[in-house]
Amino acid sequence: MAIKMYYDKDIDTQILKQKTVAVIGYGSQGHAQAQNLRESGFKVIVSDVEGSDNYKLALKHGFKPRSAEKASAEADIVQILLPDEIQKKVYHESIEKNMTAGKALVFSHGFNIHFNQIVPPENVDVYMVAPKGPGHLVRSQFEAGAGVPSLIAIYQDATGQAKSLALAHASGIGAGRAGIIETTFKEETETDLFGEQAVLCGGVTELIKSGFQTLVDAGYQPEIAYFECLHEMKLIVDLFYRGGISGMYYSVSDTAEYGGMTRGPRLIDATVQHKMKEILREVQDGTFAEEWIHENQTGRKVLTEKRREHAELLIEKTGKKLRNMMAWLQKDA
Repeated sequence: MAIKMYYDKDIDTQILKQKTVAVIGYGSQGHAQAQNLRESGFKVIVSDVEGSDNYKLALKHGFKPRSAEKASAEADIVQILLPDEIQKKVYHESIEKNMTAGKALVFSHGFNIHFNQIVPPENVDVYMVAPKGPGHLVRSQFEAGAGVPSLIAIYQDATGQAKSLALAHASGIGAGRAGIIETTFKEETETDLFGEQAVLCGGVTELIKSGFQTLVDAGYQPEIAYFECLHEMKLIVDLFYRGGISGMYYSVSDTAEYGGMTRGPRLIDATVQHKMKEILREVQDGTFAEEWIHENQTGRKVLTEKRREHAELLIEKTGKKLRNMMAWLQKDA
């Protein structure tokens, strides 16, 4: 079934202009979405921890940050843009008591709703507006007169207006300029977690580490292995980003194209896809969510140890030395 795309011309934003939107968390997505909504003509209030860097940034941007409890009490629409692992605590301590009939609870990622960490009252709307890009891109594209494509999803439609509110909300952050796609909390959450684990963060990192170690074990200099297996990854990712797989292969040499097309499938074969399916099942049946929640409840011991292990890797030590030679990276830091 073909997806339906929504653009600004399809959306009546008046429904949201009658509401007050509270953005809880003024981090990457919070600062971008709050400013974009305000400049689109919506009434926006924000919340972050008093004295924190995000709190100071909100002041600098002309907001008067409140506590989560006060912001959620004043608002009709409460958007939680906090890290997944603290959303449940903040919701129960400061927000839940203020979610009265007819209000709406909004997320940009479905983890806490899909895995029942937050169970909203039945008489409030629950929807998602999820830009497919980091906050700085959401903001910079909006300022440039463009937008970042976004997803919307409806988990609970108590008022009969949840979808209209979600579309107006997405339009307000600039997504209607690029295109809005409707999904579900289940689809967004499960595909997001799978992508992070199997491809974007876990898969790519382990591929880079294995390639680096293969070259070093064969006697090549770590510095050369770093350039070939990690540093040049950005070149390839940028080509993927702009033109997909065919665009990447069009831009590299014929030698690289032939070698990649004939050797890549030998490396990433059916056994890898079988393991990907196992990881997807762990996401779908809640095994990963249960593990991650337990990890946070027990002091993050595994994550702390994994971070220590990665800091000690030869590829990390080699990269730190080489990056000091790259003036443009020092400038960007």
